[in-house]
Amino acid sequence: MSKTNAKAVSSTLDVCDPVWTQVRDEASAAIAAEPALGGFIYATVLHHTRLEAAICHRLAQRLMHPDVDAGLLYDTFNELLAQEPSLGDIFRADLIAVLDRDPACLRLIDPLLYFKGFHGLQTHRFAHLLWKAGRRDFALYLQSQASRVFSMDINPAAQIGRGIFIDHGHALVIGETAVVGDNVSILHGVTLGGTGKETGDRHPKIGDGVMIGAGAKVLGNIQVGNCSQIAAGSVVLKDVPPRMTVAGVPARIVGAADCKDPSRTMDQMFARDIDAANS
Repeated sequence: MSKTNAKAVSSTLDVCDPVWTQVRDEASAAIAAEPALGGFIYATVLHHTRLEAAICHRLAQRLMHPDVDAGLLYDTFNELLAQEPSLGDIFRADLIAVLDRDPACLRLIDPLLYFKGFHGLQTHRFAHLLWKAGRRDFALYLQSQASRVFSMDINPAAQIGRGIFIDHGHALVIGETAVVGDNVSILHGVTLGGTGKETGDRHPKIGDGVMIGAGAKVLGNIQVGNCSQIAAGSVVLKDVPPRMTVAGVPARIVGAADCKDPSRTMDQMFARDIDAANS
């Protein structure tokens, strides 16, 4: 390709997909800084023409097993993307969420290449599409593989919004009838679970903009209001009003959320004043 054509392609990418352009620029810089990883980074990023293909490739490589090889996984992911192209926009929202909220993330390429919280979440997104399409066994297979590889167990029926940040992801459990809104941040060791052997709609409903601290357990078919904050280690058994902070075992309201966007600020300190609702 001539320099003129290459520049035109780069300019088109900048206009059409700035996220993908930035990822490719970061990949080129990473190869220059660490030539030993050149083959890996090229195969994962620069070999592809779209972010969607790069994510499909990375997930297939991480999830492959003698039972189901990487090629079949890659083809299946691309088939699902063709049926649900809006998934690409969700990939981008999730990538940007990680860069925005994780102080350890300095580049968009970091979650794409290395972060299991991002990988486990995108695996769930494919499993959920399979589940909705009636392909229950393949969906459960992906859940099983994600649990084995990423230590994240998300039921494929669970509904998860966009702009999600899952920090570390280790020991995350999300049950079958759970619903997670948009722009939510979830740390490691969180459980969105049931309270026993009940059937039917039995898992939490998490609103938009919620921050759930490390090790928190939210149990039962309860509502967690928009822009609320759940402190680390809390056990939440009752509804949480919007824009409130809850803490403790069992959790109770300890005050209003300290900001309007808890999931973005990721501030895990909370007001010490007990809210009048507990009096």
